[in-house]
Amino acid sequence: MNKKEGNNKRGGSRPNSTRPSSNKPKPAMAKRAQGPKKAKPTTDDATAKRTPKPAKAVQNNVPKPLKSDDIRLNKYISNSGACSRRDADIYIQSGNVKVNNIVITEMGYKVKPGDVVNFDGSVLTPERKEYIVLNKPKNFTTSNEDDADHRNVLELVRAATNAKIQPIGRMDKNTTGLLLFTNDTDMVRKFSLPNQKSTKIYQVTLDKNLKFEDLEKIAGGVTLDGHKLYVDEISYIENEPKTEIGLKLRTPNVKVVRAIFESFKYDVLRIDRVSFAGLTKKNLPRGNWRFLTEQEIINLKNV
Repeated sequence: MNKKEGNNKRGGSRPNSTRPSSNKPKPAMAKRAQGPKKAKPTTDDATAKRTPKPAKAVQNNVPKPLKSDDIRLNKYISNSGACSRRDADIYIQSGNVKVNNIVITEMGYKVKPGDVVNFDGSVLTPERKEYIVLNKPKNFTTSNEDDADHRNVLELVRAATNAKIQPIGRMDKNTTGLLLFTNDTDMVRKFSLPNQKSTKIYQVTLDKNLKFEDLEKIAGGVTLDGHKLYVDEISYIENEPKTEIGLKLRTPNVKVVRAIFESFKYDVLRIDRVSFAGLTKKNLPRGNWRFLTEQEIINLKNV
């Protein structure tokens, strides 16, 4: 409005300053006199035009607490660790889920704070999602089998949380490097699928120098047990002997790394995972763990 008024002043005042004001003010006054007459019937309309603005502001603020407090029923069940969201949908459709003692079969139903959710006969208490990365040392295994000679990796992260976390993927006792733990069953399932989009980088130590022709063959892909395995990248590690190899894969199975080189008659002495889906070992000494940052969690979910 200020700009328009300024333009009107510049456009109207200069011509009037050079000409005598005779009858021109009269029509101007006449227009002003007509203004209030037109304004009276439009008073309600003008008020109506002003009211939607605060109304929109209120509407924009309303969904925010709902998004933070309410949660979809299948996600609530998944957060409790009972099963994945997909399996939760099956339980809901089957009528095995109650909210406040009422059977819920509606997909997309939202649980409110204070609601009591009964899943297949048990009351659920959803856990806070925890995401922990460990730089795994040797002689620790992800296997649940009792082994007097080797300890379970869960011992190394036991002090981190009381949540029922589990490792994503498996690592044998001799494999070291990045290992992710979480109680997010959806993420565990995502990174356990064979058609992975996320990459893992390994530093592999061989018993002898890797021949260049073998390196090129591996780079073109390897057939293991009748299945073609594609390698994203393989190279010698700079300033290291040719027994030290860098390998980038998408498969979640660490055993594949050993199988690749063994198929070319090399013995693998050591495997160290230095990167997992964008996570690195930077500032994380061997045997230590840390919680993921919010941005790292977002990145993993968007992989």
